[in-house]
Amino acid sequence: MSIILRNILTKLKKYPGQVSNFCSVVNTTDNVHEAEGKINIPTAPIISTINYNDEDQMYQQKREVWIDSLDTIEEKKLGLMTLHPAVFADKPRLDTLYENVRWQRMYRFVNYAHVKNRAERRGGGRKPWPQKGGGRARHGSINSPLFKGGGLAHGPRSPTVHFYMLPFFSRVNGLTAALSVKLAQDDLYVVNNLEIPSKDPKYIESLMEERNWGPSLLLVDTEDIMPENITIATDELKHVNLMPAYGLNVYSMLKHSTLVLTERAVRHVESKLLYQLYRPDTKALTSRFKLSQV
Repeated sequence: MSIILRNILTKLKKYPGQVSNFCSVVNTTDNVHEAEGKINIPTAPIISTINYNDEDQMYQQKREVWIDSLDTIEEKKLGLMTLHPAVFADKPRLDTLYENVRWQRMYRFVNYAHVKNRAERRGGGRKPWPQKGGGRARHGSINSPLFKGGGLAHGPRSPTVHFYMLPFFSRVNGLTAALSVKLAQDDLYVVNNLEIPSKDPKYIESLMEERNWGPSLLLVDTEDIMPENITIATDELKHVNLMPAYGLNVYSMLKHSTLVLTERAVRHVESKLLYQLYRPDTKALTSRFKLSQV
């Protein structure tokens, strides 16, 4: 009897337990197989869940998504991940998405249309004719807007910026609506990391074709410096872009057909948006925007 217990304890000590910073529950359903005196231990599936504080107030069920891997071109499932419905199951409001896209287009748009006024036209310093005695109207310069070739009054002046600040919750709701639309359309995927085995751009193209990820791809991670292989592989691909999690925006998500986030990026974006949705100083944030506001 003691020999049997000793063998069981030895096997348990050799079993590798997977630990993740963002996984509160890790379930394993695989069995340990013993053949020819060797123990073959399969990889445990990842079940990434978080105990939210508002679970008793959720009016929707948690969303679930597969955790994939980029190690192979073929699709490889590593486990499941639960998502908060307030972030990934929001209403797909087209008006909010339009407001965010228009805001992002306008705050970077600079109008360089420019015309010369009467002070900027060349010449015109002499009075065209005497004030009196000619029977004609009084004029002081041929650069007047009344003359052909004169300066233009109230014309466009460059550079003209069209910056305005979108309301706070319009920006937050735009992010949740875009993430929810991507998930509902099956265009949002989660991977364990962005490590790929090759620096060849053809690997990314083959991966997109095999997994039906569409013509354009946006890869998001929490780090500014991405892995070397995927950085070199996507450098020459204009339709594949890398982005840190803090730069995720509505315009980029809608511009790309497929959105791929790492597990860390999903938890980072989810925690930030949940804090902004339920933060206590909502009244101060929804007040009128001031240039001196910190």
